[in-house]
Amino acid sequence: MKKYLVAYFSRTGNTRAVAEAVHEALEQPKALLPLEKAADLEGYKVVFIGFPVQSHSVPFAVETFLKKIPAGRKIALFSTHGSLPGDRLSREAVEHAVILAGRARVLGTFTCRGKVSLQALEVLKRSPEHEAWADMAASASTHPDASDLEDARAFSRWIATLAAQDHP
Repeated sequence: MKKYLVAYFSRTGNTRAVAEAVHEALEQPKALLPLEKAADLEGYKVVFIGFPVQSHSVPFAVETFLKKIPAGRKIALFSTHGSLPGDRLSREAVEHAVILAGRARVLGTFTCRGKVSLQALEVLKRSPEHEAWADMAASASTHPDASDLEDARAFSRWIATLAAQDHP
């Protein structure tokens, strides 16, 4: 049985960088795959799934993937977002992802900031209802940073420890 799969969906590279850090901290055997190449979950003890928060929610490709996870499969979720740490919008996206995973066994979640594209920020700043969020998101331009990536590695090791203690 393969131990770990780290599957990720990334448009700007933020989530890919976090996925690489998560993968790096895991012991062998392990695999790192873009979400579209991770259709077969059979044989993995734990599946890590990473995604960017988009429009304050889970991207459609990730939503579809999460809905197909078999009951009882051990998973861990991680996301990147432009919000401040602990912000309601990033929390809601992860909570929604947990619900989408249905009867999978979610061992834990991790989020960190990630830079938002300049094009997206410009569009959002033109909209009065998104202007404040766009200003907040602009401060994420240096993320994920070295500290975020070290936190992702720590999350990965923690999930691996939880999975090892929970044999079924």
